[in-house]
Amino acid sequence: MLSAEEKAELDRELQQYPARQSACIDAMKIVQRHRRWLSDEALRDIGEYLGMSVADLDGVATFYNLLFRKPVGRHVVMICDSVTCWIMGYEKLRDTLMNRLGVSLGETTSDDRFTVLPIVCLGNCDKAPTLMVDRDTYGNVSPETVEEILARYK
Repeated sequence: MLSAEEKAELDRELQQYPARQSACIDAMKIVQRHRRWLSDEALRDIGEYLGMSVADLDGVATFYNLLFRKPVGRHVVMICDSVTCWIMGYEKLRDTLMNRLGVSLGETTSDDRFTVLPIVCLGNCDKAPTLMVDRDTYGNVSPETVEEILARYK
């Protein structure tokens, strides 16, 4: 069941759309922000509210790489693995990040603080290598700045 807070946010968002179904991506983002990921139950709740099937919502959720269908940590670190980031030091940055957190790509730290995921492109090529933590994008990231960035997220 959607919480009162989730419903209030959804209602505000729905005012911007001509049809309830048009808000499905934003609705999933809202619910994910509250629950950290989109379980089958969350999709059912959203579907009932928007008049959509779980299958339709799942099709959208699995297409977008910023919607999570599996549990993630409190903070999601997305490391760009585009060609530009590879050229500018992705491998060293990736290795530093994984060693610092003690996880591989796709895994969550034992304290549930971080999940590290690769992403094809963050659109920040002029500042490669790039990573994003939650909604914050960082460019020109070096192995030396990883600790400073991670320390911002408790």
